[in-house]
Amino acid sequence: MLVLAVLWGLSIPVTKYGLQSVPPLTLTAMRFAVAVVLLFLCSVGKPALGLNALPHAAALGVLGIGVGQVSQAFGIKGTTASVGTIISATIPIFVVVFAALRLGQRVTGRQQLGLLAAFLGIGLVALGREQGAGSVLSSGVAGALWMLVSAFAIAFYYVWSVELTRKYDTIAVAAWSTLFGFLALLPWCAWEMSQTSVHVTAGALGAAVYLGTAVSVIGLFLWLYILKTVSAPVAASVQYLQPVFGIAAAAAMFGDRLGLLFGAGVVLILTGLALAVAARGKADEAVPHE
Repeated sequence: MLVLAVLWGLSIPVTKYGLQSVPPLTLTAMRFAVAVVLLFLCSVGKPALGLNALPHAAALGVLGIGVGQVSQAFGIKGTTASVGTIISATIPIFVVVFAALRLGQRVTGRQQLGLLAAFLGIGLVALGREQGAGSVLSSGVAGALWMLVSAFAIAFYYVWSVELTRKYDTIAVAAWSTLFGFLALLPWCAWEMSQTSVHVTAGALGAAVYLGTAVSVIGLFLWLYILKTVSAPVAASVQYLQPVFGIAAAAAMFGDRLGLLFGAGVVLILTGLALAVAARGKADEAVPHE
């Protein structure tokens, strides 16, 4: 669990590092090019995905990668790694909402309070990076909004994917949805490269390999192993540790200065997370955070 928290916690800072030399769509495509190959290698010998499930997997890939991961890349590009990390940590909270809407799960009063706290925290985090000039908007509200769109899309992707993972092997679902999402991304990536001068540095390549291997593949297997080994509430505690490592890494790598508003926002979001996931059901346990 500690290893998984570190791997996922470093996801946003590493993405921020890669975006210093490669634009968002290109970095996302590089990441999932690595993930697709590894996931299909891991799916060898596993139960195959049925042909009638392929359209569902394609829609999942477009949503999870084409919307969720692309908007996350744009969000990280437009704000600090610390802000991106803590907003990304709200994904399990939105999973609760979508599980209630799509799967009919009841949202308790405690979870509703958690959602309210999380949304207030997001607002404070979006405005709360400390600056010498004193401008609270300098943290990049647009970037924070992109991160919020990403959290919504990825959360819905996880809830929607439950319907497939109940019928088919999780690795097969992950492999095919990732492939379709990657293919849908390629035309946009080609357009971006035609509009922007792209120089793939060793650092950007390393970031893509890390994200595709450690976050998307190794993280998936660790998450599945944890769910089989410990109870769901204990497994959910990974979500509390992830932003701690992410914010620490962002401060070390980029010198993010964290003001009082940011700190208050982090407290509200983590409080909301604790309230929302305390009563998580089976619907959102079959999928990883990232």
